[in-house]
Amino acid sequence: MDVVAVRAVETADGARASWSEADRAWASRAAAQVVGADATPDAYLARRAALAVERIGERDPALPRAVRALRWRPWVGTAVVALAFALGAFLDQVDQAHRVNILAPPVLGLIVWNVAVYLVIAVGYVVRYGEAGRPGPFAAAIRRYAGGGGRPRGEGGMRDAIVAFSEEWARRSAPLHGIRAVRILHLAAAMLAAGVLAGLYVRGLALEYRASWESTFLDASVVRSIAAIAYLPGALLTGVPVPTLAEVAAIRAPAGENAARWLHLMAATVAVVVVAPRLLLALGAWLVERHRATRFALPLDEPYFRRLLRGYRGGPARVRVVPYSYAATPAAIAGLEAIVARSFGGSAALLVAPPVAYGAEDAPAADAVAGSTLVALFNATATPEREAHGAFLAALAQQRESVEALFALVDEGPWLERFGSDPTRTGNRRAAWRELCDEARVSVVFADLANPDLAATDAALDAAIGDKNPA
Repeated sequence: MDVVAVRAVETADGARASWSEADRAWASRAAAQVVGADATPDAYLARRAALAVERIGERDPALPRAVRALRWRPWVGTAVVALAFALGAFLDQVDQAHRVNILAPPVLGLIVWNVAVYLVIAVGYVVRYGEAGRPGPFAAAIRRYAGGGGRPRGEGGMRDAIVAFSEEWARRSAPLHGIRAVRILHLAAAMLAAGVLAGLYVRGLALEYRASWESTFLDASVVRSIAAIAYLPGALLTGVPVPTLAEVAAIRAPAGENAARWLHLMAATVAVVVVAPRLLLALGAWLVERHRATRFALPLDEPYFRRLLRGYRGGPARVRVVPYSYAATPAAIAGLEAIVARSFGGSAALLVAPPVAYGAEDAPAADAVAGSTLVALFNATATPEREAHGAFLAALAQQRESVEALFALVDEGPWLERFGSDPTRTGNRRAAWRELCDEARVSVVFADLANPDLAATDAALDAAIGDKNPA
């Protein structure tokens, strides 16, 4: 959860108002020192997130408060199970004359209801095999309340990050919380049935209950058939036979008999049909829950996590920029440094190679540094040519397998100085560069290097690095 929260802060806080570049670098260094060089990526990211949440909380408690608000609340499940048992214990099928109606709820109702539930589960499993089923109303309510269903709110610049965190966490944790809710409901159903049995036996210690039945439409033969089918599991388990037709006819109201054997049949049947299967289903849900909880996979292939792990695994990022027929101005170089520091970390090493001359497109083929991020730098004022710029990109693309990432960066500063007032012309020029880069299967990013919009460029770089082989 901490990882998702910090990711939301670091991606939503584009202005770096709540969590600066220095803070991010500190969290990465401190986490690496704590977990060591041999830790798994998940352990490193978890430690870094815990340190970040703690430090952010010292300045703005809204984020830790949101994290606490969205944590799973185990007491909700315990309360639901306990209430189910209490409800079952107080359900009364006995009338004021202390009679047990062998056809009336809750025992017969519990049996019918649970058999119907098992059929729905079986049919749903077959119909939706391999697909995530939508939770029922009770499961959805448990998941919402036990998992902090409300949307926590922050204050000031932290608000957008907290909203993004709550939405992302709700999406990622839905499968885990869903199976937890299913486990709780199965346990609650088992405890409801156990409560019913406990209530019957406890009351039976102090009172003598008489078993009977009455019906407007059913005769003794039909009632005996229903009893034989409904209480067959209990008869097989206990060895107590279901009363004969004559015995059933003899207890039609207002007549009756001591209810002990009927209570034993009911209790054993409920144990076989309701309690045991529900406990088995709860056990299965618990095993799935443990599997999901211990394998809560992080999307490590996303640009955000690749960026963090790059520094942890291989030290500071190395960014090699190769301009083509373009000598960037000092202001553009300064902007490029700011972009690299923002997107790759303050410790990233930037190397700007000498410009490749027009017509020398094959020159950079042997210059790529293994493990680095390779950037082809163009001037937007140049008309993209397949034989020149395209050939240059094709030469760089030959190093795709040895570099961390490859993308093209088009400096729009000189273009915007001349044609910035004509958005149509600017759009056409961008389209021409995109077409050229798509042919070379290289992602492209546009930026005014002399006056970069760091947040927008950072987002564009995330997309470009994440799309290493665009279609």
